[in-house]
Amino acid sequence: MKITILGTGYVGLVSGTCFSEFGFNVCCVDKDNDKINKLKNNIIPIYEPGLKNLVKKNSDANRLSFSNNINKNIKEADIVFIAVGTPTRRGDGHADLSYVYEAAKQIAKNLSGYTVVVTKSTVPVGTGDEVKNIIKQTNSKANFDVVSNPEFLREGNAIEDFMRPDRVIVGCETNKAKELISTIYKPLYLIETPILFTDLKTAELIKYSANAFLAVKISYINQMADLCEKVGADVHDVARGIGLDKRIGSKFLHPGPGYGGSCFPKDTLALVETSRLNKTNISIVETVVKYNQQRKYDMANKIIEILKNNYVNKRVSILGLAFKPETDDMRDSPSLDIIPRLQKKGIKISVFDPVAMDQAKKLLSKIEFAKDLYSCLRDSDALVILTEWNEFRSLSPSQLTGMRGNKLIDLRNALNPNIFKGSQFDLIQIGRSS
Repeated sequence: MKITILGTGYVGLVSGTCFSEFGFNVCCVDKDNDKINKLKNNIIPIYEPGLKNLVKKNSDANRLSFSNNINKNIKEADIVFIAVGTPTRRGDGHADLSYVYEAAKQIAKNLSGYTVVVTKSTVPVGTGDEVKNIIKQTNSKANFDVVSNPEFLREGNAIEDFMRPDRVIVGCETNKAKELISTIYKPLYLIETPILFTDLKTAELIKYSANAFLAVKISYINQMADLCEKVGADVHDVARGIGLDKRIGSKFLHPGPGYGGSCFPKDTLALVETSRLNKTNISIVETVVKYNQQRKYDMANKIIEILKNNYVNKRVSILGLAFKPETDDMRDSPSLDIIPRLQKKGIKISVFDPVAMDQAKKLLSKIEFAKDLYSCLRDSDALVILTEWNEFRSLSPSQLTGMRGNKLIDLRNALNPNIFKGSQFDLIQIGRSS
């Protein structure tokens, strides 16, 4: 069986690599010649733990290949996955589906024999039907089925999520398509992974519903953290207390400066726009979208208030730039809102992130990019933790002696407060009284 993946971004590259690990013949296709040439030489365009080794392993085994020959690889495929980007469209919050529809036209022109066309990209309800219409209009003789198979990959844990997922969602309309998709996911049946077959629209909506629910959960615990600070409670104990309830669960109950990344911001916006188009009330998600943006501004103001409006020659060290650990993804990272607001006050900024520095340099200016953690801390008046990388969690007072000031502003609650009790450092965390 031949699988062709259109798009070598995060979803396409991880999915294609993992399908090849399952033993299938996979070709990942992209129009970007430079990216394809790099992938052929095992130069991976994204940071994802374990991905580089898995790409090399399957490339060496001739199960995984990379090409810019879109037409040839569509013709040879039994299954074609559409894994192109669906960014937020400028001006209205809708998902930009132009890349998906362009891929559908390209597929239609090159179909040879029965082929299953799968939307792996995150797309609004009704996109599968539109892909089907485009293919029919472009090639009336095409023999195909359209399937929705949304991804649920967490950056930093994507390979594990693909290989051992909580569930697989498949929206399809025929038994023939169901049988073919069941074949490529057969390795997951062996570990008893739940595979839910639905119609196209339901599968598309499951993806948005899941991400929006998690965004609500994050925002909820952030608001509870604010309340904890006011009343003198500990948000971590609150999170544990409610998380032990099996109806709620403990995941995504970690307070912080707001969610970011490639999924939650754009998917919540797209769900809100879908709701508006269909004249339904989804005010909970609308409120979360607005609150999450304000959350980032509030965290910047929190830092400014801690400095007591004394900004002349102040130097603040920022640890962590990516939106979460184990990724270099800067999309909608809180750092992109917080750092510029500090700079407007005239505060000098030094930053360090273990893997996201190159990406950050494209988006942030007039700051010092330190070569390591200790260079970043040197002579700073305050330290701010924005991303909870493991190497930051172990910081202790003896490692911070290079600082000029004593303010530790931990916006991820990564540090152990017991270690700093009785020290010269003032540790301020989220949802905990100082």
